[in-house]
Amino acid sequence: MKKVFLTGATGFIGASIARELVKQGCRVRALVRPGSDRSNLSGLDVELHEGDLRDAGSLERGIAGCDTLFHAAADYRLWTREPSAMYEVNVGGTRALLTAALKRDVSRVVYTSSVGTLGNPGDGTPGTEQTPVTFAEMVGHYKKSKFLAEREAESFLGRGLPLVIVNPSTPVGGLDIKPTPTGKIIVDFLNRKMPAYLDTGLNLIDVEDCAVGHILAARHGRVGEKYILGNRNLTLREIFTLLAEISGLPAPRVRLPYGPILLAAYLNEGLSRLTGKEPLIPLAGVRMAGKLMYFDPTKAVRELGLPQRPVKDALAKAVEWFHAHGYARPATGGAQRTTGA
Repeated sequence: MKKVFLTGATGFIGASIARELVKQGCRVRALVRPGSDRSNLSGLDVELHEGDLRDAGSLERGIAGCDTLFHAAADYRLWTREPSAMYEVNVGGTRALLTAALKRDVSRVVYTSSVGTLGNPGDGTPGTEQTPVTFAEMVGHYKKSKFLAEREAESFLGRGLPLVIVNPSTPVGGLDIKPTPTGKIIVDFLNRKMPAYLDTGLNLIDVEDCAVGHILAARHGRVGEKYILGNRNLTLREIFTLLAEISGLPAPRVRLPYGPILLAAYLNEGLSRLTGKEPLIPLAGVRMAGKLMYFDPTKAVRELGLPQRPVKDALAKAVEWFHAHGYARPATGGAQRTTGA
């Protein structure tokens, strides 16, 4: 990799990829939308290229002269009043970008999908890259659009594009500027707005390991293959327990029943359609929480050498970053940052 074109560089995963690429001596050209928040790239030696995934011309100009493409950009929201815009970016934008990559004859493409597009038994048995899945299993427009975008990406394999797909699980760490839905859970916990929890679970990975996994996929991934970039499966209660140890704040003890929360989410969704305001309880998020979102990263660890740094350290970095950037105030007399598995 001599020169890289990177989309999504201002976001959570993308900014971590940009930092890792620069650290490894790569020249990086980053696609940035006009007027976007570029604070995650502040001080980083990257070339900024203004454009948009919905502007094919800007994509062709941006990828010119680059030998590798990392497509990490996506419209990631659990609720949107205009779903068509999400499909335009996630599906149409992927099609336009990969078309440009094919024209420019790049040597490797890494497409960032999501574990949300993969099959998941939901009973605690971790899903793998081979677990059967259908479009009907996709919950919400984000997952649906990413599922279709992944199929779009796969269609370019038959046209000769040297494509590798990575499916990150739930990254945590610094630079979660938006924040992501998982980051918001951490922020709400730190602000003591999380008095209870749902009986669900996630696979967590340090966002820095996730970024390294992207680069390893470009160098060692097999064309046409998928790789789960994940680490440790934890229940939400276990995640809050780790956050309590890190922050010195108490973990919520009350487990909420799923049925009433689901009903409240449906009512909240209906109200949001009338007002246009984001729901306090996103229906897609609650529906996703009905399953244990566990996944097995063995393939990426074995074939790529995906790092597996302790998830507790990643959560500690997230807490430190959110405190340092004013998302939450440290607890007076709270526990010092601790490390471990």
